[in-house]
Amino acid sequence: MNAETKTPPTAAGEAQTAEIVPTGKTACVIGAGFGGLALAIRLQSAGIQTTLVEGRDKPGGRAYYWEKDGFTFDAGPTVITDPDCLRELWELTGHDMAEDVEIVPVMPFYRLNWPDGTNFDYSNDEEQLFSEIAALNPSDVAGYQRFLDYSEAVYREGYVKLGHKPFLDFKSMLKAAPALAKQQAWRSVYSMVSSYVENEKLREALSFHTLLVGGNPMKTSSIYALIHKLEKDGGVWWAKGGTNRLVAGMIRHFERIGGTVRIGDPVLQVHTLGTKATEVECASGWRERFNAVASNADIMHSYRNLLSDSKRGKSYARGLSRKKFSPSLFVVHFGIEGTWPGIPHHMILFGPRYKGLLEDIYDNGVLPEDFSIYLHHPSVTDPDMAPEGKSTFYALVPVAHMGKLAVDWDEMGPILEKRILDEIERRLIPDLHDRIVTKFHYAPSDFATDLNAHMGSAFSLEPVLTQSAFFRGHNRDDVIDNFYLVGAGTHPGAGIPGVVGSAKATAGLMVEDLVE
Repeated sequence: MNAETKTPPTAAGEAQTAEIVPTGKTACVIGAGFGGLALAIRLQSAGIQTTLVEGRDKPGGRAYYWEKDGFTFDAGPTVITDPDCLRELWELTGHDMAEDVEIVPVMPFYRLNWPDGTNFDYSNDEEQLFSEIAALNPSDVAGYQRFLDYSEAVYREGYVKLGHKPFLDFKSMLKAAPALAKQQAWRSVYSMVSSYVENEKLREALSFHTLLVGGNPMKTSSIYALIHKLEKDGGVWWAKGGTNRLVAGMIRHFERIGGTVRIGDPVLQVHTLGTKATEVECASGWRERFNAVASNADIMHSYRNLLSDSKRGKSYARGLSRKKFSPSLFVVHFGIEGTWPGIPHHMILFGPRYKGLLEDIYDNGVLPEDFSIYLHHPSVTDPDMAPEGKSTFYALVPVAHMGKLAVDWDEMGPILEKRILDEIERRLIPDLHDRIVTKFHYAPSDFATDLNAHMGSAFSLEPVLTQSAFFRGHNRDDVIDNFYLVGAGTHPGAGIPGVVGSAKATAGLMVEDLVE
């Protein structure tokens, strides 16, 4: 039986919605992060009765949120790119994302700031951007234009052609290899950027994006330069009310089309029989059979814990333990007195080192005295994120994961929090400490505890070439043939477009396996 939707005729001007034809098949999606939400919507839209199970008290995964003292604090993702990949989830059934979510453009995309006081506003306003580049080094304007041509080429290969395609066997990797080799995918983003522009600040400005998906600019494949084309064409957006409102809108739409959501009930075990996943069991005692199971949980947790009763779970977890995982993050959330219209929505405060700092985080596993800060200031775009006359911020710094950096975060957290706030006070907000109304921090140990993240990694497997596509977790397991992965640990990787893309790849497999 084919899954299909039927669109009934409507009067002029009325929105058309598609009727979902049930297939008689059932699926469970474990974890309500963006990947799990997108997959659940796709499956339900295809007529597969889908249950979404989330262990925490709110959906969202890394896109969790807190409300404190009138401030709204988003936990994780704040940069929305390629909004069309999100809109598509509603369009599958003839709906409009605007029914549930309002997104507004952010401009500039980011303001980059260096210790010497230099500012660089990055956006897709070409005239303005060329002026910013010329202020750093006039001869780099032409180099940037050539870099943008390169970014467009890798965007076509890495995102348009391969971003939603599952890599289940090595043959599929070999087919993609010539095109990737043509784009020198073995080179790092920083190396490729450096071949086009001379100014060191500009090299940092054009390579830092990989940090937003857990990758070291010095080692992550130059394919990730596609982010620039993605941002140039699609812009950078903000969901009114916070990224959490995008999560809430996805939940609302999933339930509208008939999906079932279980919140606050962690999955304990995915039961198997031979090469089949049979039942999902939760902490409450709830236990149900499904035709297929997909996990948006941390990839190590999925195999080591959820599949612990199976031979496959244990063996694959051993293999995963030998792979490289992305760093963690330390995030300081704070609400302060006053409004700050001069501080844009997104800032990067670079530290005095770039390459050396990255080596400390990714290779040396030390906690350096210096750092680079991603500063998020949503209330400048969306005043409702803070009480009147006040502002919401978070300051994020990458730190080594707990497998490399063995510190007591209960002891170290307050120390690092103060260092970060001191730096922001010195460079940006005078008397910051006196203005703070509320604050708290989120450390690697919290990622490990709240999200079952292996070693507190914030982005799952590190996105190096040898852990990409076929070499990443497969969208469908090789042994348990009705167990699937979605999210940062599988192809194509982390970031909102990445995990939403993984949902498209995984949904394609599941629909094909279950109903076609």
